[in-house]
Amino acid sequence: MEEAKPQRTRNIILIALVLAIAFAAYVASMRSPAAPQVELTTIRGERIAMADLRGRVVLVNFWATDCPACVKEMPAMVETWRKFHERGFEALFIAMKHDRPDFVVNFTEKNRLPFKVALDLKGELAQAFGDVKLTPTTLVIDKRGNIVFRVLGEPDFARLHALLDEKLRDPA
Repeated sequence: MEEAKPQRTRNIILIALVLAIAFAAYVASMRSPAAPQVELTTIRGERIAMADLRGRVVLVNFWATDCPACVKEMPAMVETWRKFHERGFEALFIAMKHDRPDFVVNFTEKNRLPFKVALDLKGELAQAFGDVKLTPTTLVIDKRGNIVFRVLGEPDFARLHALLDEKLRDPA
């Protein structure tokens, strides 16, 4: 009987260890995925690396000038940028590879878009951000560089603003 106690103790420790490892794996799987470490060039020639935006909350929007929902949401996106930019918020609008560069530049200038706009000429950025195929697709990246929000179609701006407000208050 005395020999059974050490074996039972070892079994309990082994079970506890397996449960701890399983729990750690579960917690790790629940973390937000990291934003891809890509670089882009804006239509103004500014080079931006995602790594350089660490410590800021970043909205990434994949859009196209021929996308009615993208055009419809643009005034609300401009208002979102204006509301949060001074608090450490950045917005990157990435035109899809099928969009003509001259159309993107014209739309940006005509509508006086205040945020950074880039072209995804080869589709590499869309691929890096989870194989984006449809527009508009909007993502929010927190100060730690994790994707914490993703939506296809026009976002619910009240919910988006609440999320941005929360993430801007988080320490980096």
